[in-house]
Amino acid sequence: MRTRRRLLTGWGRTAPTAATVVRPRTAEEAAAVLHGAGPGARGAIARGLGRSYGDAAQSAGGLVLDCAELAPGYRLDQASGTVTASSGTPLADLMARLLPHGRFLPVTPGTRQVTVGGAVAADIHGKNHHRDSSFGAHVRELRLLTPDGAERVCGPDRDPELFWATVGGMGLTGVVTEARFAVPRVETAMMRVDTDRTGDLDEALELMAATDDRYHHTVCWVDLLARGAATGRGVLTRAHHARADELPPRMRRRPLAFAPQALFTAPKAVPSGLLNTWSVRAFNTAYYAKAPKRGRDEIQPLGSFFHPLDAVRDWNRVYGPSGLVQYQFVVPFGAEDTLRSIVARLSAAGAPSFLAVLKRFGEGTPGPLSFPRPGWTLALDLPASLPGLAALLDGFDEEVLEAGGALYLAKDSRASARTVHAMYPRMEEWKRIREKVDPDRVLVSDLSRRLEL
Repeated sequence: MRTRRRLLTGWGRTAPTAATVVRPRTAEEAAAVLHGAGPGARGAIARGLGRSYGDAAQSAGGLVLDCAELAPGYRLDQASGTVTASSGTPLADLMARLLPHGRFLPVTPGTRQVTVGGAVAADIHGKNHHRDSSFGAHVRELRLLTPDGAERVCGPDRDPELFWATVGGMGLTGVVTEARFAVPRVETAMMRVDTDRTGDLDEALELMAATDDRYHHTVCWVDLLARGAATGRGVLTRAHHARADELPPRMRRRPLAFAPQALFTAPKAVPSGLLNTWSVRAFNTAYYAKAPKRGRDEIQPLGSFFHPLDAVRDWNRVYGPSGLVQYQFVVPFGAEDTLRSIVARLSAAGAPSFLAVLKRFGEGTPGPLSFPRPGWTLALDLPASLPGLAALLDGFDEEVLEAGGALYLAKDSRASARTVHAMYPRMEEWKRIREKVDPDRVLVSDLSRRLEL
């Protein structure tokens, strides 16, 4: 196995810590790594493509299992509509393999640069949660390497307690080596998109509540720097997978063609302060003005609709050397005043976020640490160097907690253990399951230490 000492961060590029990175190729090799991370050592954690924003895939002074080559495999079963893939398989690779067969992922987040194992560990969600729930709802079976060296098979109907503790469990119940999950049929690699500009936050909330059920995928970009009567204005996009007969004639010859590429690469050295209130306000104003006031039936490639930021390789560099903090929360339906308060406070603070997206969640999975649940979720990026950021976000934590909401662990890099434990009422249930499979605390991450998981 290849090993090397590395300084690791999440996608936010904050709080780097050093670990020994090991790249196992088989479950047996991974088991040997876990054996060496037991009592007296600093523990180990699995890592995919490093797209968790915070410290979920770091283990200071310990071992990090790079799963890129672990148990490689890919099997599509057209009869059952499922695919089996190794944990280190990027969703981008799966899309490229599935689409020629008329299949697509059941859930995709805002980037396709996520691995199968990461999708399970974070129980990722997408623009279709209001209809299709999160990734874990579509998983039929997992192969899970537990710290005792056993490779267990679990699923919703086989060892469900361990299965649901793993879905959303941030890699702390075992190392996923393989997953089998449902892949729905599609006719094309295109989306049919409707767009509406909304004048303020309330208009967006009303329009989403009234129309989301008519669409398979829906998301609203929010301008967090707009003020006054325009506070929370946005661009709402809703879409279905396009049918072949809905494509322009020139596209019908190859309806499932899919070959997205990064158009640009962010420079390695970006000066601090490039993203400030003035530059982001200018971007937001231009983006809002460019969007159609009411657009209907626009045909867009899958990549453009689902993963616009993937067009810029290493886009996280634009936040400069201090990095960025992503903040994502959910509050239940009926707690819209909390959402309004947070948006208004961000606007008043002049917080420079150009990546703020609002979605409606439907029913969640039974996972005790799974984040999505019925309600409104807002995700936003902010420069880590923003003055007063810690106090601002601490205040939001209290508002979200009081409303009965939660923070997303895959995005978090700074919350307190007290806050997170209060937001996840089934935390003790999850910890009891974890204790059964990992009594010696072999699986440890910087996140688990910080949040006392």
